[in-house]
Amino acid sequence: MSDVESRIDELRVLVGFHFDRYHDEDDPQIPDADYDALVVELRTLEAEYPNLATEDSPALLVGSAGRSMFDEVIHRVPLRSLDNAFDVDELRAWSERVHRRLGDQLGVDEVLDWVCELKFDGLAVSLRYEDGHLVQAATRGDGRVGEDVTANVRTIGDVPDRLSDNAPTVLEVRGEVYMGLSAFDALNAAQVAAGEKAYVNPRNTAAGSLRQKDPAVTATRDLSFWAYQLGEVVGGPKLGSHGDTLAWLATLGLPVSGLMERFGDFDDVVAHIDRVAASRHDLDYEIDGVVVKVDDLGLQDLLGFTARAPRWAVAFKFPPEERTTRLLGIEVSIGPGGQATPFARLEPVFVGGSTVAAATLHNADQVRGKDVRPGDVVVVRKAGDVIPEVVRPVLAERPRGLPAWTFPSSCPECGEPLSRAEGEAATFCTNHACPGQVRGRIEHFASRGAMDIEGFGEQRVDLFVGEGLLDDVAGVFTLDYDRIAAMDGFGEISVGNLRRAVEYSRARPLGRLLFGLRIPHVGTTVADLVASAFGDLDGLEAASLEDLEAVDGLGPIIATSVHGWLRQASNGDLLARLRTAGVNLVADVGPAGDADVPRVLVGMSVVITGTLEGFSRDEAKAAIVARGGRSPGSVSAKTTAVVAGDGGGSKAARAGDLGVPILDEAAFVGLLATGELPG
Repeated sequence: MSDVESRIDELRVLVGFHFDRYHDEDDPQIPDADYDALVVELRTLEAEYPNLATEDSPALLVGSAGRSMFDEVIHRVPLRSLDNAFDVDELRAWSERVHRRLGDQLGVDEVLDWVCELKFDGLAVSLRYEDGHLVQAATRGDGRVGEDVTANVRTIGDVPDRLSDNAPTVLEVRGEVYMGLSAFDALNAAQVAAGEKAYVNPRNTAAGSLRQKDPAVTATRDLSFWAYQLGEVVGGPKLGSHGDTLAWLATLGLPVSGLMERFGDFDDVVAHIDRVAASRHDLDYEIDGVVVKVDDLGLQDLLGFTARAPRWAVAFKFPPEERTTRLLGIEVSIGPGGQATPFARLEPVFVGGSTVAAATLHNADQVRGKDVRPGDVVVVRKAGDVIPEVVRPVLAERPRGLPAWTFPSSCPECGEPLSRAEGEAATFCTNHACPGQVRGRIEHFASRGAMDIEGFGEQRVDLFVGEGLLDDVAGVFTLDYDRIAAMDGFGEISVGNLRRAVEYSRARPLGRLLFGLRIPHVGTTVADLVASAFGDLDGLEAASLEDLEAVDGLGPIIATSVHGWLRQASNGDLLARLRTAGVNLVADVGPAGDADVPRVLVGMSVVITGTLEGFSRDEAKAAIVARGGRSPGSVSAKTTAVVAGDGGGSKAARAGDLGVPILDEAAFVGLLATGELPG
C-alpha cells in the first residue's frame, strides 16, 4: 500500500504541475497524450483504492480559473469537460452505457441517433448575447468561473457583434477559439523574420493570443471561432435535437462547422471516425479527435451529467501525434544528393499510430536552435504520413551537465570532409562515390514512384552496394545473379523473384525513369510533363533550353535544371548504359497523343483532394496527365477545377474562396471523357 500511496502522491504533483502549465501559463511542458496518461493512471488508482481518493484531487479538475489579469465571469450554466475514449472498445462501451441508462425510454425498434463533430484543438469559450448583441465573452476557466475576454473576442472576425433579427432575448453559445494552420505558419514566419522565437503549436498560441492584455495584439493574431453548443437560452425556439441546434445557430449568423454528421447505426459512427482520422490533415486547423453525442435533446436531459462531464457525449481521441521519450543519440545520414541530415535515435514510443524509434532533426541549425542533447527527454511529433520529428527537449527533466551535441566535420559514410556553403542551412558530402549517396540514389530509383522494383528495399541495397555489386542505378540491370545466389539468405526462389522484378521494371515509361534519376527539381508531375512533351529520350536530349521553357508547367528554373543535367558527361554515360540495358525510353503518351486516350485536358490544371471511390489518388492524377493535363498538389487562381472526394477539406475551401469549380466524382469522369466542365 505504501508504494500505491507514494505513486498517487507523485501523480497528484505531476498532474497539478502540468495542469497549471497548460491552463494558466499556456506553456505546456509535455504533450496532451502524456498528460492524459498521467490523469488516467491517477483516476484508475483512486478508483481502485477509494480510501486514498480526495475531493481536491487534480484528476477531478475541469479547467482552471488560475491567476488571471482578467475579471471573473460566473457561468450561469457550467462549462463541463468531456470524458475521453482512446480506442474503439472504450467508445462502444460508452454507447452501451448510454443504452442501459435510457432503458425503457427507447422503444424496441427505436433507433438512437448519434451526431459526430470534429474535436477542435483550441480554447473553449462562452459567448453571451442579449437581444442579439454580444455583451460578454468568457473562457471556460474551471467550468464554473472563467475570465472575461470580451474585448479580445470582439477582434475575432468570425464572431458577430450582432446576431440576426430573430435572435432570442438571451443566448449563451459555447464554442472553440482556434488558430488556423495557415495563420499559424504566417505568424511564425513573421516571428522568425523579426528575429523572434517561433511559437510551438497553434493551440497554445491561440490561447495566449486570446489572453493578451492589449486587444490590439489579439487583433493581429488571425484567430477563428466555431460554435458547437448552447448554454443559457431565454426566448429561443423549441429545439428537438443537437443537429437542429447547430442549424439554428447558423441562421443567427454564428460560424458552425459543416462537418457534423448524424448516424443511426453505431457501426457507421466508428467508420466515420476512421474517415476523419484519415483526412484530418486536409483541414486548415488542428483536430485531435471526434466528439460523439446523443442527438435527441430530451434524451440528453434524461442522461444528465457526472461531476465533470455529460453522460450523453464522449470525445474519441485520435492516437497521439506528440509524445515524450528519451533521446538516445544523434546520428547523421547521407542522402542520395549528399546532404548530411542529423536524426535522433529514440527509445521506441507509440505516436501517430505507429511505434517510432528514429526521428528527423533536419539540419545543424535545427539541432542547435532546439538545443536537444543525447540523454534528454524530448517531445516527438508524427502527423499522419509525415516523417517523425523531434520538436523540443523537456528542460525540466534534463540531467545536470548534459553536454551539447556538435555536428561532425567528416562524412560518417566515407570519411571525406563535410561542406556547408556560407548562408546555406544544409551540409553536404561532396564525394559523389560516397556509399551513402550511392545507396540513396539506388533506393530512390527502385522506389514505387520511380521504377518500382520489388525486392530492392533498404537492406538489400545496402548489402549489394557493400558487396560491390552495385555502384550506380544502371548496375541494377547488370546484376550478377550467380553471385547473389551464393549469398546467405538467398535461394533459387528469391533470386528468381528479384530477376523478374528487374526485368519488369525495364518497361516502365519514360516519366518514371526521369523521376528515378533524381534530376534536381523534377518530381513525378514534372517528369510526366517532360516525358509527354517530348515523347522519348531522343526528343528530350535534342531539346533546347527554349524548347523546355515552352512546356506548360515548366518554369525557367526547372527547364535549366533538366537541360543542364542532360548535358553533363557523367549523366550522358549513365543514359547510354541504360539504353544498352534495354530500358524503355518512351513516354506513356507522346506529343501526338494516344488513340485510346483523348488529350482533352491540354492546358488544364486539375487538383485532387479527398478520397474517390473509383480512383486512387495516383490513378486520378495519372488519368489527368494521360489526357494532357496537370495535377499539382495545391490550389491557385490558375487551377481549372478541384475534384473533391470524401474528406476533401482545405483545398476545397480554398477553391471556393478563389471561385474555382469544385467537381464531384461523376463530374470528374465526365471531364476525363469530354474535357468540358459541367455547365
